[in-house]
Amino acid sequence: MIFIIITTKIPNKLIGEKSPYLLQHAYNPVDWYPWGEEAFLKAKREDKPVFLSIGYSTCHWCHVMEKESFEDEEVAEILNRDFISIKIDREERPDIDAVYMNTAQIMTGHGGWPLSVFTDNDKRPVYAGTYFPKKDGRYGVGFLTLLEKISDLWKNNRVELFNSSVAITEELNKTDTSNHSKDIDYDKTIIKCFNQLKHNFDEKYGGFGNIPKFPTPHNLLFLLRYYHCKKDETALEIVEKTLKCMYNGGIYDHIGFGFSRYSTDRMWLVPHFEKMVYDNALLSLVYCEAYQCTKDPVYAHVAEEIFAYIKRDMTSESGGFYNAEDADSEGVEGKFYVFTKDEVIKLLGEKNGEKFCDRYNITEKGNFEGANILNRINVGRDDLGTPFNTEKENEFFADCRKRLFKYREKRVHPFKDDKITTSWNGLMICALAYGGRVLNKENYINMAKKAVGFILENMTDSDGNLFTRYRDGEAKFAAVADDYAYFIWGLIELYESTFEKNYLLEAYRLNKILIDNFWENGALYLSGKKSETLITRPREIYDGATPSANSVSISNFIKLSRLCGDINDASVVSLAEMAVEIIRFFGQPLEMMPYGHSFAMCGLMHLEYLSREIIISGDKNADFISEIYMNYNPFATIAYADADIAGNIEFYKQYRSERNEEKGKTTVYICENSICRKPIESIDELRETLKN
Repeated sequence: MIFIIITTKIPNKLIGEKSPYLLQHAYNPVDWYPWGEEAFLKAKREDKPVFLSIGYSTCHWCHVMEKESFEDEEVAEILNRDFISIKIDREERPDIDAVYMNTAQIMTGHGGWPLSVFTDNDKRPVYAGTYFPKKDGRYGVGFLTLLEKISDLWKNNRVELFNSSVAITEELNKTDTSNHSKDIDYDKTIIKCFNQLKHNFDEKYGGFGNIPKFPTPHNLLFLLRYYHCKKDETALEIVEKTLKCMYNGGIYDHIGFGFSRYSTDRMWLVPHFEKMVYDNALLSLVYCEAYQCTKDPVYAHVAEEIFAYIKRDMTSESGGFYNAEDADSEGVEGKFYVFTKDEVIKLLGEKNGEKFCDRYNITEKGNFEGANILNRINVGRDDLGTPFNTEKENEFFADCRKRLFKYREKRVHPFKDDKITTSWNGLMICALAYGGRVLNKENYINMAKKAVGFILENMTDSDGNLFTRYRDGEAKFAAVADDYAYFIWGLIELYESTFEKNYLLEAYRLNKILIDNFWENGALYLSGKKSETLITRPREIYDGATPSANSVSISNFIKLSRLCGDINDASVVSLAEMAVEIIRFFGQPLEMMPYGHSFAMCGLMHLEYLSREIIISGDKNADFISEIYMNYNPFATIAYADADIAGNIEFYKQYRSERNEEKGKTTVYICENSICRKPIESIDELRETLKN
């Protein structure tokens, strides 16, 4: 007789969530709860501490900790017996993540994901760390040991945990004081930022600092602007070296395009293979700006490849952009992306295969666990960053890559986190809008328009407030300041690329909500006044993986003040003054470590150096507009004097001239540092003026 035993895993309370990250843990033996009062009420009722596990679906080490600990019956037994366990998707709840990430940094001096935090049942942290292996070993204390220690302290020496939670909470709240407010010398601080970046620059391989090596696009945006303002060739050399080395490295996907999250080595060879939409948004923006600044077609080429990847793999049918792609496939990091030499030869043939392998450093030995990460690190110095030497070579290698891509597509793909988040969509909208006008590609602008339409239709409430996340028909979680700041940035860029007034007016409307709900005493909080109350409300200007909301808002406020003024709202301080207030509020950290606030430094430059306002009036002459777009003017504000919006364009009101309002007659007004030039009516005069 044959007995068939069927076992069915029982889901935990995450099964009803929309987050791909939470759903990945829905069948763990751990009795997970989503963040909410139910979990904390249960912790109080049963007198248990709380374990918070914060991560995201494409995080490699989150997967490792799940496999080692959260799928393990021994670990689950202790967690279920002695703790209330809560899973949080940091991309859905950046406000919660920020609070407890600050805790980890205070306690350990570093942070990252997975973020592992123990709290009392009033949400106050008592201990925090990141990845813990199941057992003690080379990575330090094991998770089992830690659980036993926290459980013992909770039962037998709770005073020690209480004192810890009080001290940490007090330290967290210290960050929200105005003690760091200071008036600073903008020029000196900007120069200091440049010198710090120059000091940390890797002259051989580009980039900054030690391994792991992150692209940090806002550092490069700062340096491009610094070069524009100071004419310091070193700044441009740093940018070009870094952009070309990254593109040649394995951090760039030479088959399917797009950049991975970071490099585990100095020369950009071995990436952490996950791809994030925010990295690719900011990097495509940098490559577009570098192209506009230098006219080197290599940078346009890279930007167009990134946009091709985004359109093909990261865009929903409705137009919103997905969050990320995992590093792993079939449980193995990088498996989807690497090739053996035998595979390449078999696909391309002996002669063509050898030529391709030579170009992309593909060998029998391999460079990653017996296989090969394609790269062009060994190209000659004169060929650095050049796609290929001739048009014929371009066609040959493009054809080879297409054949490898078609072959690769048959593999098991990495997991795609198909959440749509307002903040990261805002960054991609910004990049596409900017790229569309710089590269003269209407399709990029149309992609940006469609994404804006999706967010406004699906990710706003009845009062026009934004939500953070959309997935599977559901928009949820009150937006944080990043959502507003990044989306406003994208709307401003889209207005300057289309002159469609609805984008400008929507940017101003959302900016007013941002100020009303997030602004207090000189700066923006991450979470709004109407948001869930946490143990502290963080506000910061540090530019980490992405620029902070305060940094982005400095530039947004400046542009909106010049485009819209205050639109007859006399009750608020001017937006330009609010930009200055942010800088003053964070003056001390900006002055001490400008290197960590490079996008905020872009705002300082906007206020300190050449500011240019450009108005097009009359006919939208394509030659005039093209001439304006092709010039690198990172601190220019561009507007079109539509008859029914001209009265709201602040700098236009200052020097409009009735004689230049003739229908069909194109006139360009340029104002620099509050000094207005005479109206320009010829393309030659415009070209000459923009050069200076």
